[in-house]
Amino acid sequence: MRKVSVHVSKREAVPIAVQAPGIRLDAFLKLANAVESGGQAKLAVQGGRVWLNGALCTLRGKKLAFGDEVRCNGTTYKIEACGKRAAEEQGLSAQG
Repeated sequence: MRKVSVHVSKREAVPIAVQAPGIRLDAFLKLANAVESGGQAKLAVQGGRVWLNGALCTLRGKKLAFGDEVRCNGTTYKIEACGKRAAEEQGLSAQG
């Protein structure tokens, strides 16, 4: 028997900014352009092609939080705060 070595490269997650936590998984997949439509999001999630924070997730209505990582179609996306919310998350003044 012949040994085969597999090289796995760790890629950085693609940051996707959202206004507020609590976005649904299927809506996030559309926002991140991981899928083209809500129907494709439903099929991807229910078909076992979506992972949330390293675990398979088949709940398309799952609410996401800042810092969550979603993997779909070979790409990992990270949910981040945008604008004023991002400054608050970092402990910075939005006006300064």
